[in-house]
Amino acid sequence: MKEPKEEDFQDRDKKSSILLERLQERNLGWRLLIGFVSVILLSIFLHFREARIEILELNTTASRFIVSQVDFEFPDEEATVILKQDALHEIGEIYKIDEASIREARFEFENFLIQNREWKAEMPSSTFEELYKTADSFEDILIQSRFTDAKTLEKIRDQDLPGSYYQIYLPATIDEPILLPNQVWNALTTLAMRNNHFQSSNLDYVVSFFKKRRWVIQEDFTAKSQLRQLIEQEVPEKFTRVKAGSRIIDQGEKVSGRHLAMLQAMKKELNYSRKLWEPLPIVSSLLFSLVFVILSALYFRMNQPDVFYSLRKLSLLVCIIFLTLILAKSAEYLLLHNTTHLMDSLRYPLIIPFATVLICILLNGRIALYASTFLAIILSVTLAVDHSRFLIINIVSSLIIIICTRSLYKRKEVFLVLGKAYLSVIPVLFAFHFAANTIWSLSLADDILSSFIFMVVSAILVASLLPLLESLFQVMTEMTLMEFMDPNNELLRRMTVEIPGTYQHCLVLGNLAELMALSIGADGLFCRVSTLYHDIGKLNNPHFFTENQQGGVNIHQLLTPFESAQVIINHVKDGEVLARKYHLPQTFIDIIREHHGTTLVYYFFCKEVELMGGNVQEVDESKFRYPGPKPHSKESAIIMIADTVEAASRSLENVTEASLNELVLRMVKNRADDGQFDECCLTFEELGILKKTLVKTLLLTHHVRVKYPTK
Repeated sequence: MKEPKEEDFQDRDKKSSILLERLQERNLGWRLLIGFVSVILLSIFLHFREARIEILELNTTASRFIVSQVDFEFPDEEATVILKQDALHEIGEIYKIDEASIREARFEFENFLIQNREWKAEMPSSTFEELYKTADSFEDILIQSRFTDAKTLEKIRDQDLPGSYYQIYLPATIDEPILLPNQVWNALTTLAMRNNHFQSSNLDYVVSFFKKRRWVIQEDFTAKSQLRQLIEQEVPEKFTRVKAGSRIIDQGEKVSGRHLAMLQAMKKELNYSRKLWEPLPIVSSLLFSLVFVILSALYFRMNQPDVFYSLRKLSLLVCIIFLTLILAKSAEYLLLHNTTHLMDSLRYPLIIPFATVLICILLNGRIALYASTFLAIILSVTLAVDHSRFLIINIVSSLIIIICTRSLYKRKEVFLVLGKAYLSVIPVLFAFHFAANTIWSLSLADDILSSFIFMVVSAILVASLLPLLESLFQVMTEMTLMEFMDPNNELLRRMTVEIPGTYQHCLVLGNLAELMALSIGADGLFCRVSTLYHDIGKLNNPHFFTENQQGGVNIHQLLTPFESAQVIINHVKDGEVLARKYHLPQTFIDIIREHHGTTLVYYFFCKEVELMGGNVQEVDESKFRYPGPKPHSKESAIIMIADTVEAASRSLENVTEASLNELVLRMVKNRADDGQFDECCLTFEELGILKKTLVKTLLLTHHVRVKYPTK
């Protein structure tokens, strides 16, 4: 047999490189579009960032002094309180007549009218009913009347309060009933005449009766409180101006609400002074984002070319990064604009672990390491948080996640990974507080609780988004692959019952393909799982395939070689139809279509040539070839090689290392000469490793057992 030359494989590598370059050129426009969108979105995120200021906790001691960076005005609560106190200083007491004493006097007057008939002689033109109604009206006036000083009355009128029942009068004492002076009764009489239409003689008679009584006077706290509230509301908020360079708080000074108000006002002024809608700041944000995107593109082009040249993976990565940025911005907005000052408690938001977990699962750990570092820099620059501590706590948790997500086979393990990351955060939080010379404080408890909340929210979001991202970007994660290995899957159950021979072949082939893939760094688990489904097309005609024939007549003896070849070839098309019917992933469908490539059904082709008297020219070779396409991935090529060699090895009578070497070399050479590896980017070195792994594994599979003696 002629040995394949290294030049042959190098020629195929060149062809693969040319094909890859064409694919890269074809996707260039789309990749440029993704880059342009990334620049725009990142520049928006960088441009509209919050100004960072020192974060202080109320009632703690400032570790260092803080100086104003710009001129600003802040709402001075203490000065406003002083102004309100000055405004309230001129408000005097407000008095009223005790309502019980008024009703008692009213009852006495009514009894007087009933029991004493002398009033008829004094008031011959008046009736009982007229005097009764006059007393009722005057009773209401007495109940509503109030007494205060001139300044208080002026304040009442300034506030547009009903002041018609107020009189300027301050009683000498309120400890005992007193007689009201004539000026009070005169004012009440005038008020009664203005508000009611009755005879003056009747009113004078009623007033003269009430005038003789002593009245209980008491303070009207309700009216006074209402007046104070209205005056306080009218006092404008006092704004105090602070010049740039002025010291806001000294080292060792206790942090008060006034200090926090000054810091917030300075932050607003810093945001305003940035002039976000001016041309130069906009250009600055665009330049920064352009630098970040170009550096990232260069990194992925050099170190992760499979991501750089894959629109699907590139779009997925960009989507996760900007989802994280949106999540971070939303969290910042909720914390900063919350009236309960949550930012004081949630000081170190754990945002980056969300992206790290998703990228580790959907792409790989190296990409996750770069992305977490990239996000840590971007978020620490743009978010209004402590730069160094935010960076440390997010990087530490992300590194733990990258270490722990090497192999996740169940979705619930996401919670376990994030739980480990949370545990790694706790020592870091203690380290922060030890550095501040404190062992335990309420802020440390807040940090531990807030970190837990962020981790739980991240776990819930990851578990919710994973299926959506897998479906949208057609990504096969290890968790999804493990779900397809479930023996209860309907297709696998059908295979065990209807084509048990093929199912056993798939199991053996899956283990073989997995080991081969792992030997060159390909996706071993994908090879193992997809191989289980690569021959599902045989379900339509199980007895046309040798491994499912139970002995007896070979059905192919009843068919022509062309008919037999068509039945064999059709298992690829039938498999694709079944895969789409059972909603298998597109990557599995690609394996079904590519695992035979465009190879020749050699056995029945030779049979057809024999029927034609050995004249190859009279046989249409294309009718005996699989429809393809050829393998487009390393995993497809690995499964093709393993499938071909594993089936052929069963025909060997004497399985030795030499015979397996010869078989593997011949089968691989035949496939290579047929151009089956031209589109899968397998290198000469990788083919050599695959052949060695295949021979070693087949030797172990066909090992000889010790013969036991007969009883």
